[in-house]
Amino acid sequence: MRIAKATQAGHHRKAQALQWLLTHSRSAKLLAVHRVTTNRGAKTPGVDNVIWRTDKQKLQAACNLKRHGYRPRPLRRHYIPKPNGKLRPLSIPTLHDRAQQALHALALAPITETLADRNSYGFREGRRCADALEQCRIGLSQKTSAPWVQEGDLRACFDEIHHPWLLQNVPMDKQLLAKWLKAGYWEKGQLFPTSKGTPQGGLMTPRTH
Repeated sequence: MRIAKATQAGHHRKAQALQWLLTHSRSAKLLAVHRVTTNRGAKTPGVDNVIWRTDKQKLQAACNLKRHGYRPRPLRRHYIPKPNGKLRPLSIPTLHDRAQQALHALALAPITETLADRNSYGFREGRRCADALEQCRIGLSQKTSAPWVQEGDLRACFDEIHHPWLLQNVPMDKQLLAKWLKAGYWEKGQLFPTSKGTPQGGLMTPRTH
């Protein structure tokens, strides 16, 4: 048991060291800025109304991706209509915060892909519905396969996620993660705290992957 715990601790320290190297890499910072300035939300500003348009602005943005002294801005709350007539809240970070999240997502992805269930498909890069359907076909076509399929749904799952659980289980910089979770959001000129859940609209939330 002690040997297993020591081995696990050693792997954890190596992962932390590799994450530190990647999040301090100039190439990774440039890639993070490229990601947030070429996706669909590139022209949607956060509470600071800042958009990076020129190459000079993007290069400077990459140079500004530093951990020391970093403090995320509150999110800008926006609503979009759902097919059922209801409204879905989007919480939009500033471009600088999105780039910071993109940078740390680059460092987090190899670890989560290594540790995650090989038969889980939701919100994972390089996987799609067709992969899940194929796995279902394989699992349900055997002679010993179960004759029933149980479907379930967690209502408002990501809106209710427990922050302490995330901080304990997500293998990344805990201080940064806590800052993002507690950033709050602006709506109609008022700042609201975020005590639970992950906002839809940021790069580090599962709904965007």
